[in-house]
Amino acid sequence: MIDSKHSSVLPYRPCVGLVLFNKEGKVFVGERLDSPGGWQLPQGGIEMGENIEHAALRELSEEVGTTSATILEIMDHTIRYDLPEGLRSTLWGGQYRGQEQYWMALQFTGKDSDIDLETHEHPEFSRWKWVALEEIIDLIVPFKREVYKQVACTFRPLAAEISSRSKDSRPDRMHLAEFVTDAR
Repeated sequence: MIDSKHSSVLPYRPCVGLVLFNKEGKVFVGERLDSPGGWQLPQGGIEMGENIEHAALRELSEEVGTTSATILEIMDHTIRYDLPEGLRSTLWGGQYRGQEQYWMALQFTGKDSDIDLETHEHPEFSRWKWVALEEIIDLIVPFKREVYKQVACTFRPLAAEISSRSKDSRPDRMHLAEFVTDAR
């Protein structure tokens, strides 16, 4: 067991975090299989020799079951968080005090039916949904809440831009009805 005095010398685990936007500007969240009621954004460790872009697409494939996405933006700094005392000795073999995360925003380019949570040998999530970016703060476990606040603040303008584009590209119902009438 690692006590709090010694855990401060442990390193942070390098990790990527993914904010996957749909075309309406909402973000993907998954309910953790090992923690019913615990929702989070896709994330995962960076393997030795792997760059963050490759790690992001690998994690997307493993956790969400798709690679139908393009990277829009990468946060210009990392965010660290410490694990609560009770988790430090159990997660990752007690080798890390927490995670240092590289966060990025991605645009989902597929259809909802492309998402397959059971594609990987060890699924992470039991179910998923699209939510407004600001909702992620209330869905995450308390010890990651400050991280999610920073992530939401950073990508808020991007979410607004995507949402605005979506509204601009929707056909006007009156115009569409006129087109159907004229085509007869």
